[in-house]
Parts: sequence; structure tokens; C-alpha cells
Amino acid sequence: MPSAPPVERGAPGGVAGKERGRARVRRGLSRSSSRPYGGAAVTPWLYLGPALVVLGGLLVYPVYQLGLISFFEYTQAQVSGGEPATFQGFGNYAELFGDGQFWQVLLATVVFAAACVVSTLAVGCALAVLLTRVRAVPRLALMLAALGAWATPAVTGSTVWLLLFDPDFGPVNRVLGLGDHSWTYGRYSAFLLVLLEVVWCSFPFVMVTVYAGIRSVPSEVLEAAALDGASQWRIWRSVLAPMLRPILVVVTIQSIIWDFKVFTQIYVMTGGGGIAGQNLVLNVYAYQKAFASSQYSLGSAIGVVMLVILLAITLVYLRLLRRQGEEL
Repeated sequence: MPSAPPVERGAPGGVAGKERGRARVRRGLSRSSSRPYGGAAVTPWLYLGPALVVLGGLLVYPVYQLGLISFFEYTQAQVSGGEPATFQGFGNYAELFGDGQFWQVLLATVVFAAACVVSTLAVGCALAVLLTRVRAVPRLALMLAALGAWATPAVTGSTVWLLLFDPDFGPVNRVLGLGDHSWTYGRYSAFLLVLLEVVWCSFPFVMVTVYAGIRSVPSEVLEAAALDGASQWRIWRSVLAPMLRPILVVVTIQSIIWDFKVFTQIYVMTGGGGIAGQNLVLNVYAYQKAFASSQYSLGSAIGVVMLVILLAITLVYLRLLRRQGEEL
């Protein structure tokens, strides 16, 4: 019986040829995986490109202009072209930090924003849990009412709240028996009134977001906690809150940003900052400096300070969560 012809060592079908083929494949895979700018790495940026261009035009450039103006003397004379803009360096910031009113307004802004954030999160989370406990019709009514408050423009909502608490015609004073008490006259009562309006128009976002997160939690987990005798507060604190922490991070950061830069509610409800500026916050203070006093450079400096504060708060908060092992 004739034997098969011997396979040449260098032939493509030989053992050596197969080994060389495998080696070439491995080298090709290693080269493609070691390329930092391969097709797989570039593709996501191609999708993000249009959004990044839009953000660059709507965010980066205005922030650049804001920071640029804060380093120049820029008043009405420079706007009208009567005088050239002169470089001041950090002179505007030195003037701002040397103003005692700025530090008073900054402290009031931090305390007011913190109270708004805590109140908004408390009301929103409580109503989100309530939505999971009521039937379909009450749940729908509560959702529609909350979304109506959320959709109301800030100017309209502020005006409505002023009418509700009006000392002469408002129904709140009549129900509470306060007579002609003016809520916007005192500093703390005015801040309280604005806080209530801010919470009223902000809690729907927290409520809807947290409610969606609760719905994604397996029902078996909640049933097991209830069978173990845990109260509703204990279930929230020990079960729901840890599982919803990424969602709570988002709503907390959003609330901090929104409440720290409140403008419309303060400006409308306190008449531009209250009596003798007792209800000023940084946004209204910047508006007064820039447009009421035509000190655009000082107003820009206040805006830069606000931006730095918000970025610092957000980064510190995210860093603390990452140290705790949270995936964001």
C-alpha cells in the first residue's frame, strides 16, 4: 500500500506553517490591543463629538468670557466704548473678598441652599415612598399635582406664593389668624417663604427619580425586611437608601446646584433682595453688582467664585462616595 507523501516542513499545511500562522495571529492581536487610539477607542468620541461641540459653544466659551471679564476693569464706560478696558489682575477678587457684605451674602447663600437641599430631599423621598403605598388613583393624582408644580415657571410660582401669603388678601394669614402679618418684611420669615416655594417647585424631580429607583428594587428584598419586623423608616435607612445611593447622589448634586444659584424666587418674592439687602444670595448680589451698579467685572468675579464653589462641592462629594466603594 503506497505511503502518503511526506509533508514539507515549510509547507502551509505543515506543523511549522500552522505554528507560524498562530504566531502571526497572536502578534496581530497584541498589536491591535496595544493601540490606544484604535477604532474601538475612537468610535465613542465620534458619537460624543456633536454634543461636545454644542457644550463647548454653550458652556465653555461663556465661562471663558466670564473669567476674562473678571480680570479687567469693565464698567459702563468700557461697555459704551468711552474708555478702554484695563487689566486688573486679581484686583477685582481682592476688592470682592475685602467687602464684608460679600461674606455675609456667601454665608446666607450656603445656609439657605443647605436648608433647601435637605428639605427638598426629605419631602421628595417621603412622597416617593408614599407613592409605593397608595393605590393607583391617589398615586396618579399625586403625580399630576407634583408634575404641575414642577412645570410651573419660577416667576409664576413665586407670584402665586406671594398672593397666598399677602398680608391684606392672602388666605394663609386668615387661616392662621395672623392678621396683616408681612412675611417678606422680616429676614427669616422671607427666607422661609422663599424656601417653601423652592421646595414646592423642586421636590417633584426628587420624588419621580427616587420612585423610579424604588420600583427597580426587587420586591423580595422589601418583603424579607418587612417579615423581619423592620419599620418603614428602618427599611428606608437600611435597605432602600443603600441600594438607591447612586440615584440619591444624582438628585443631591442637582439640588445643590439648583438651590445654590437660586435667583428668580429671591428676586421676585423679596423685591430684589429684601429690605436693605437682608435677603441677598450670591446670584442676586452678582446681578446687583453687574446691572444695577454697572460693575460688570465684579459681577463676573462673583460668578466665577460661585462656579468654583459648586465644582469643589461636587468633586468632594463624589470623592467621598468613591472612597466608600460606590460605582458612579
